[in-house]
Amino acid sequence: MHHTMPLFVLTGATATGKTVLGIELALRHGGEIISADSMQVYRHMDIGTAKPPLEERRGVPHHLIDILDPDQPFSVAEFQRLVLEAARAIVGRGRLPMMVGGTALYIRAVVNEYCFPDAPGDERIRAELGEVANNLGARALHNMLSEVDPVSAARIHENDRRRLIRALEVYRLTGVPLSEFARRRGEGLLDTLVVALDVPRPELYRRIDARVDRMIAAGLPSEVRRLHEMGYGERLFSMQSLGYREMIDFLFGRSTLEEAVRLLKRNTRRFAKRQLTWFRNDPRITWVNVGNNRPKDSVLEEVTRLIEGKLLPA
Repeated sequence: MHHTMPLFVLTGATATGKTVLGIELALRHGGEIISADSMQVYRHMDIGTAKPPLEERRGVPHHLIDILDPDQPFSVAEFQRLVLEAARAIVGRGRLPMMVGGTALYIRAVVNEYCFPDAPGDERIRAELGEVANNLGARALHNMLSEVDPVSAARIHENDRRRLIRALEVYRLTGVPLSEFARRRGEGLLDTLVVALDVPRPELYRRIDARVDRMIAAGLPSEVRRLHEMGYGERLFSMQSLGYREMIDFLFGRSTLEEAVRLLKRNTRRFAKRQLTWFRNDPRITWVNVGNNRPKDSVLEEVTRLIEGKLLPA
């Protein structure tokens, strides 16, 4: 017999105000925040990941931020393990773990308590698959994965070389598709409330455009240049993330700054659309409207009622 542990999850598309609201809720409910952003784990990548500066965190402890260098690998399985470790420690301090962010696959891995394979890495297999990618492109890996694990192939972008290699590696080592491991549930350790912030699409796109403008004004091109000077090359998975790949093209003279900004706004809108597709397909999510200039206090009260009704003892 085991006791479940509470976990509050605040998610939604990019630019919906999750970070600020999460901090307000943590202050109100004695919470500590676990970042659910796959890029905020990297040091030195601050502006492009919209990482909250220390002064904006208002003393609320934040976990899974600045834990890796940009050239270090990071997986969904590792994220899940670190979240559960952090949540146990937070509950042990008598506080409420609050996972805040918009990386849908990572959130789903925790909320669904996916079981991940224990298969260790095999350098020989990775090197062999890396050669395939070097000679034929990542799409060749995607085609290989489609034959043995079409479910994972549908989830993994055809240019995501790192995850394609890992999925093929797991299949080679275990004979079981990675998607089969993902479908197997864990031990039911979590009592979870998932809230997503909802903003009408036109307003969301305006928010995204304004956020990109703020990032440029805050020095995103300089941040990317500094990362490159530190030796973090453009082929790294982290440097291919949203905001960084567009600025790399500008810094290397492959586009103008105006064109890079235009592409970043367009790509961020597309990313938000994909996020919403993921979230809309999950019936467990409770949606809270934060658009149309709805007062912050009204939103806080609504989410507080949800938290108190589901996670906090009367």
